[in-house]
Amino acid sequence: MTASTSSTPSTKPTLAQKAAQAQIGQRVPKKLLYGLLLLALIAAPLAGAYPVFVLKVLCFALFACAFNLLIGYTGLLSFGHAAFFGGAGYAAGHAMKVWGVTPEIGLLLGTTTGALIGYVVGSLAIRRQGIYFSMITLALAQMLFFICLQAPFTGGEDGLQGIPRGRLFGVLPLSSDLTLYYVALVIIVAAFALIVRTVHSPFGQILKAIKENEPRAISLGYDVDRFKLTAFVLSAALSGLAGSIKALVLGFETLTDVHWSMSGSVILMTLVGGLGTLSGPIVGAFVVVALENKLGDIGAFLASVTGIDWFNTLGESVAMVIGAIFVLCVLSFRRGMMGALEALFAHKRE
Repeated sequence: MTASTSSTPSTKPTLAQKAAQAQIGQRVPKKLLYGLLLLALIAAPLAGAYPVFVLKVLCFALFACAFNLLIGYTGLLSFGHAAFFGGAGYAAGHAMKVWGVTPEIGLLLGTTTGALIGYVVGSLAIRRQGIYFSMITLALAQMLFFICLQAPFTGGEDGLQGIPRGRLFGVLPLSSDLTLYYVALVIIVAAFALIVRTVHSPFGQILKAIKENEPRAISLGYDVDRFKLTAFVLSAALSGLAGSIKALVLGFETLTDVHWSMSGSVILMTLVGGLGTLSGPIVGAFVVVALENKLGDIGAFLASVTGIDWFNTLGESVAMVIGAIFVLCVLSFRRGMMGALEALFAHKRE
């Protein structure tokens, strides 16, 4: 008579468990990184940082994140995002200055304007693919630029000046840079949280599927054009929110924000920081805006330390320096700064 042997369950983790553990291990450092970044932003004005400059960086960071939602997760390259950014800034600024609405209403109107422009542009552009899609967005954005140049309420080449900050909900005055900083920070953090939630939602997974293999997504029964248009409008609305906050913070709106070069700048920010990453556009926006505004100071500091007078001319060579950084990222960091770091950490974990 043979004794029956009882089989003991294996304690080795399955492939699914290993994948789940890897995902948890990736989420914890990212949450920690975002938490530290949020603490740094909260403490920045108290540590001596100029609130208006930090807010300007955050506005462009939100703009780049909104653009990245379209190109990085949906695969749609728009050359006309300046239309949503600047058009919303003009709408919000005009409403607050001429109509006398409160700041929250002005920001809401600006965001809605960005979404409406995005719906019109997206409805026409998504009928084409590839370079044709990009050129249609560029052409329509340039049409808006010439409208802003000729329209009387935009101020033409002088821009829209003297936009008041007003009182939030008619109660809280925003004349103080510090008060405005924390109000705008809450709005921008909430918008970024919306982008994160969208990317990780079932809707975001469908967008990724469209980017990776659009014919397969169509074969699965998804209305690809509807999802593309929804992503386009959402990206345009968030871009409009960024432009509206910028107009409120700086107190003016100019043609620079609706010019095609602004669309080029947001593409540059996204590619330098890391296409298809959540933190990449934030880093890219910080690098580009900091170089545009502080490169002269950096050059003067290097000249004083090294004694080389050539560094004093760096402030006049902003475009050349940013272009060199862009070329370096394209040649050496194909996934951008944050994409390269994520790949490095993933390799070390393996």
